[in-house]
Amino acid sequence: MAPRREQEIFSATLGLLAEKGYEGLTVEGVAERSGVNKTTIYRWWPSKAALLAAALIEADVLTLDPPDTGSLRGDLEALVGQVAALLTRPPAADVAVAALGAAVHHPELADVARRFFADRLAREERVFERAGRRGELADGADPMMIMDLLGGAVWLRVVFRGLPVDEGFAAEAVRTVLGGVSPERPRDLD
Repeated sequence: MAPRREQEIFSATLGLLAEKGYEGLTVEGVAERSGVNKTTIYRWWPSKAALLAAALIEADVLTLDPPDTGSLRGDLEALVGQVAALLTRPPAADVAVAALGAAVHHPELADVARRFFADRLAREERVFERAGRRGELADGADPMMIMDLLGGAVWLRVVFRGLPVDEGFAAEAVRTVLGGVSPERPRDLD
């Protein structure tokens, strides 16, 4: 399938998800909105869940580009900013919240959520590989744990608490994760 056509299908899928929720997302609706025959969609994605998984991972609207600021701290602050933008700017915010809500209520989407977050971590790991080469990362540091703490902080603040992510949030979240909160600080990871 042509990449442009695929992105039109993904855009239609995520638009319908944001507007109507998972229950209202149908392959027929995606076909109508994208102008693609539903048999073509079924040829590439055998189910609504498979189509949603592909759209969440491959749609341009949810693209995450790992930053390269030259430092672990800078890269992590930029990543936190990207997650905050994803959760606060339409259409990505509407899609992310709808997808999270759907995953909670539909067991068939558990694998979709795992694949989405595995894809994001695979992209983010470049940040940690570079940091390791620069000597900025402690031996045994777990990139998944670091990203879970940082990404989870944004999700909790924006989606569950309904609070804004102000200008200093990314820097403070990264400072806290890298340095901790104890007066006896571990090796500084700047």
